[in-house]
Amino acid sequence: MTLEGFNTIPLVGWILISGLLCLVVVLTYQLKKNTRSKNTPDDASEKLEVLQSKVETLELRSIHQTLNPHLFKNTLNAIQSHAYQTYYALDKLANVLDYILYESNRKFVSLKEEIEFALNLIEINRLKVSPLFDLRVKQEINKEDFAYHHAAIAPLVCVDLIENAFKHADLQKEDAFITILFRLQDGEFVLTVTNKISKKPAIKKSNSGLGKENFKKRLEIIYKDKFVLTDTTEDDVYIAQLKLKLSEHQATMSAAG
Repeated sequence: MTLEGFNTIPLVGWILISGLLCLVVVLTYQLKKNTRSKNTPDDASEKLEVLQSKVETLELRSIHQTLNPHLFKNTLNAIQSHAYQTYYALDKLANVLDYILYESNRKFVSLKEEIEFALNLIEINRLKVSPLFDLRVKQEINKEDFAYHHAAIAPLVCVDLIENAFKHADLQKEDAFITILFRLQDGEFVLTVTNKISKKPAIKKSNSGLGKENFKKRLEIIYKDKFVLTDTTEDDVYIAQLKLKLSEHQATMSAAG
């Protein structure tokens, strides 16, 4: 054993090992003494088995005392991991609530703010899926575009498509996936959300479908003819896409005064 090896054994383990060695010496002496006495060979053999049993018991206790700190450390690491996930989730939730409370009352926000909100929302939803689930988020953003830093997009327009994907995707299948793409180029913002459809039938609610209708009405009121909302199904893959012509809408708003 190297010097480093000595440092890894707990103090309790050393005490048990020392006691074990002392006991072995005493028991060996006692065994020889008994062997020289008038005891029969069977008596000596029986006593030897008892002594060996005691030695093995002490060895197990020593190992047990050595392993316990490792078990405790592993448990502590698991708790720390869960605590980090909880803190992470609460931090993202706080960002989402701040945006809803303080930014959603504004008529328009910058695309940078809206995307940051959407990313926080995605991370919260990520917690309810398996770590092996294929969730991909891509950004193709021209950060030099006027709409990225200036108030040009209505707040919360990204919510419906993202929430719908997590609601209807098959989160348990090995080949299931959700892909979310944010793109901004030449004043046009495009959000594309793709997911594999769950084969399990969705729970029907009395107001089912109203969310999509309300979302479309909101877009019509704000953007008039400056948006395109589409959804298609290819085999078992659902694709929803929202296009907002932000630069054209901005020009129309400016002209209207």
